[in-house]
Amino acid sequence: MVDLVHTDAVFRVEPNTTPDYNSGNSLVKLLDIQESSSLGADREVYEPTSLQHVFPLTWLQLYGPSAPNTDQLDPTKQDVKTDFQKQNVRDFHLGDVQAVRGWANTGDWRGPFLRLSYRAGPDSALAKAGARLSESIGCRIAIPNGPSATVPAHYDTASARYGVELWGRNQDQLRSALGPRGQASVDQGALVGRPDLVRGGGGDFTREAMTEKDIRTIAPDHAMHPIVPFYLDVTFTQDPDGSGPSDGPTRVGFEMRLRGWDNYLRVGTSPNPHGGVGFLEYRNLFSDYYNAAGEIDRRLEPWNFDAFGHKGHASGDVEPFMAVNYMDLHVLESACGIGLHRHRDNQEIFMMIDGEGLMVVGDWADSHSRARSFEIRHLAAGELVLLKGGNLHGLMNPLARRSSLFMFGGYD
Repeated sequence: MVDLVHTDAVFRVEPNTTPDYNSGNSLVKLLDIQESSSLGADREVYEPTSLQHVFPLTWLQLYGPSAPNTDQLDPTKQDVKTDFQKQNVRDFHLGDVQAVRGWANTGDWRGPFLRLSYRAGPDSALAKAGARLSESIGCRIAIPNGPSATVPAHYDTASARYGVELWGRNQDQLRSALGPRGQASVDQGALVGRPDLVRGGGGDFTREAMTEKDIRTIAPDHAMHPIVPFYLDVTFTQDPDGSGPSDGPTRVGFEMRLRGWDNYLRVGTSPNPHGGVGFLEYRNLFSDYYNAAGEIDRRLEPWNFDAFGHKGHASGDVEPFMAVNYMDLHVLESACGIGLHRHRDNQEIFMMIDGEGLMVVGDWADSHSRARSFEIRHLAAGELVLLKGGNLHGLMNPLARRSSLFMFGGYD
């Protein structure tokens, strides 16, 4: 269920004026933070398109509606679907915890890694709780229905954050495979081999291993599973051993619904497809079959419009399909970004046709699955993202050329 507290503030826009989206833009602000994220080893060991960032947020502000509904600042009553101003994010505040996961590749080994970091300084929640912050603090990690451990997080002067990076490789194999930066991180204890926490190998999801199988049953606890969300509870503490004042736990969740050539429910080959000739290879992305019910369902709140424009639903009502009333093609020029916004009622799909993008999906309301967060992933040609009703989202074209996008869904 989604909480009825949807946002922390709504900014009233004077009638017949337009917000200045070029000054202090929320999408640019978020991507600047993502770009400044620090990793423990040399840049070349990370597969850049695999990096996935989660930024828990503590405060969110939307723009209010345009005239004549300027003073309707309650999102549950903002029912004019074609007033797009009311969807847009004006500003946000991030929490102290940040997380990054992805694939690391040292030539002789490829596997998952996870980096957790915490903001240093007297304005952090940990400092306000009375913690004395020194060169190292503690990071307690608990994976739901899985292992838990406490590891030290060391202060990094470049990012002004405490951080620890966990690799799914044995500790005794780490240092010799890394360059100077990575070796220094290993020596400091800031880069640690923990295959017990960051599980999974580099070859678990080959095409051959997944033929005619439900991919969700393959290595379901893999830290880089293509479609199974990865959650962990993170608590930062004053002392490296996990004692003293603490801030947490924060439920960190990597859960963006991204599908494509490497992210799907099932793959197989069909001879004479639908009575035709030859062989067709299929990849099932989203469906309500293959025991995948719920993938495209939409839970309705009393204030939601359903696919037929009706409100006043009973709590727990579900729309067991995705309503579509528009399909668009978009061309994004270099450095063009679709700003952070949300659709209160309907679902939407962003599909990259040509080029690539940095896709942002976030939580307008409490999702009850993770701390309210922004999540950033690379979106390649042939990949798509499914946005549930209420998801914050945005897309930036980082290339020096155009990118082409296909979008479909329901307005609002």
